[in-house]
Amino acid sequence: MGHWWVRNIVEPGKLPLLLALTAFVLTFVVTRVVTRLIRAGRGPFGNVRAGGLHIHHVVPGVVLTLGGGFGAVASDRHGAGGAVSAVVFGMGAGLVLDEFALILHLDDVYWTEDGRKSVEVVVLTAALVGLLLAGFSPFGVNDLSQEELQDRGGALATVSGNFLFSLVALGKGKARTALFGVIVPLVALVGAVRLARPGSPWARRFYGRRPRARATAALRAYRHDRRWARPSRAVQDWIGGKPDPRPARLPDHR
Repeated sequence: MGHWWVRNIVEPGKLPLLLALTAFVLTFVVTRVVTRLIRAGRGPFGNVRAGGLHIHHVVPGVVLTLGGGFGAVASDRHGAGGAVSAVVFGMGAGLVLDEFALILHLDDVYWTEDGRKSVEVVVLTAALVGLLLAGFSPFGVNDLSQEELQDRGGALATVSGNFLFSLVALGKGKARTALFGVIVPLVALVGAVRLARPGSPWARRFYGRRPRARATAALRAYRHDRRWARPSRAVQDWIGGKPDPRPARLPDHR
């Protein structure tokens, strides 16, 4: 175990990345636990206020992220400074992304349906960093042989091709597939060759005069969402808590 740790974590300089990921996940989990206790009115915790202003935890998160980021740039990856900076950065990133939806909407949507985006972004970020930690390099560089790496033209073609697949998948409205495709190229290839989601830039550009393609894409998207929407919501509720019910809209009597 010690040999594996030194060879795969310490020597490649991955210890700061592991510490940052661990701090990121733990900070998110602790933050969600505390906010759910505050929401339920349990425990000694409460919202932080200053002069009647609610201080969201994204504020200290930004401070920690900046401090950890600048500290990591100025530190050695193999030294104690780099490790401490990685932990600080991970904590700050966890606090910031826990309120990603608030930043996106510029509104306090933490316990609303829109607030689910924060949980999605945190899970995606943790998964992508985990892949990087496991040794996956962006656009499949790690899959190249030594001969291919020495051939600059072949390496450039491989990276460019994988980058193109990710862009096509993104244009087809498959953001998650595109993101994971940056790390795992075959994932981007699958997203690039399959039909686009309705309403995506690709569908608007290429399916305008192809009613059969539009209908097939809409049917596939409906079946996919129907199959995975409920399990996805259940997982998000378990991780982040159930959102508040939307208030009923009063009828317009004008």
